[in-house]
Amino acid sequence: MATSDYDILIVGGGMVGASLACALGNQPGMRIGLIEATPWATAAPSMPAAAPTSYDDRSLALAYGTRRIFEGMGLWPLLVDALSPIEKIHVSDRGHFGVTRLKAVDEGVEALGYVVVSRVLGQTLARALADLPAVDLICPALLTDITMDTPTHSNRAQVTIEQAGVKRTLTAQLVVAADGGKSAVRERLGITSTTWDYQQTAVITNITPQYNHHQTAYERFTDTGPIAMLPMSENRCAVVWTVASDQAATVMSMDDDAFRRGLQTAFGYRLGKLQKVGTRHAYPLTLTTVREHVRPRLAIIGNAAHTLHPIAGQGFNLGLRDAAVLAQIVVDARAAGRDIGSIDVLDEYAHWRRNDQRRAIAFTDSLVRIFTNPLAPFALGRNLGLVAVDLLPSLKHVLARQTMGLVGKLPRLARGLAL
Repeated sequence: MATSDYDILIVGGGMVGASLACALGNQPGMRIGLIEATPWATAAPSMPAAAPTSYDDRSLALAYGTRRIFEGMGLWPLLVDALSPIEKIHVSDRGHFGVTRLKAVDEGVEALGYVVVSRVLGQTLARALADLPAVDLICPALLTDITMDTPTHSNRAQVTIEQAGVKRTLTAQLVVAADGGKSAVRERLGITSTTWDYQQTAVITNITPQYNHHQTAYERFTDTGPIAMLPMSENRCAVVWTVASDQAATVMSMDDDAFRRGLQTAFGYRLGKLQKVGTRHAYPLTLTTVREHVRPRLAIIGNAAHTLHPIAGQGFNLGLRDAAVLAQIVVDARAAGRDIGSIDVLDEYAHWRRNDQRRAIAFTDSLVRIFTNPLAPFALGRNLGLVAVDLLPSLKHVLARQTMGLVGKLPRLARGLAL
């Protein structure tokens, strides 16, 4: 069984794992392995720059802070033509008086965030990785075992993978688990997590409204959960409709006309009549946090470390900030001649990320709990809160900064600077 040595092995080639590989892939003398279970078709040189956009493409909300990270990585110019800016955010509570409006101009930025087709972002990352000779794309490959600091590989982690029925052993100073909410790395190492089931399901689709969205994102709270409408190109909107899980099957089985009527009733007529609707997808919603973010030779990032309710579009952005901080910690440790997999180095990463992760989790979780409570005192309180935020610039600024991912100590990439 052949053995290959790396400085860093990233398990999981999703957007957070691929972003970390892109961030570190041009560091002098660093060798990185990116392990992914599915074929890496978009990394092939023959792939077009971007396949034609489909009406049914799923989208992702990028915070303004995420723009800065991609600028620091040099990837933003490759994305900018495919983005739809969010210039305004309109937050309301269905059937009540409360409303809050956030505007990019008030924050001195051109957009509070951006909407990008997930497939386009994935292809951009794949093309960037294909140009980084220091990054080995190891896919499709199945993780079968992982051990830390073995007697035969002191100060290195050992990862066993299987490719086309053949097993290989890979070693690295540092293993990064970026393999999603059902992380195989966590399972193999017995790292436990805490999960809260919201008893809600997100129904994802695209829709075309009657009126121009004017680059406004809508967050509308309803009795069953929030509805997000995010501006896309060609006056489409990406929709995240949160419904009670016991109603999800009914919503998914509706024909398009019945679905549009149900969504119209829940969202209202701020965008006029809802017209063409796309393919629907459904995802159960949970809050998951791991009990350990680091161990010697191991760092856990992205959805492998935390999965959030999509109520404020924080999940991917939080994971990308994990990658930005870890990249800086690794680069600085190497420059100082330190062992990048030592617990001392990785504790610095965990300490740095703790407050941001807690803020994002508290922010999204409290919104879900406050805005789904049907009791009259809660309804009155939350609507007074929305009005207060709308009227008080200082409160509005705090909310906008949290939404934009610009709160707390920022790594170099999140300030738009190179590593």
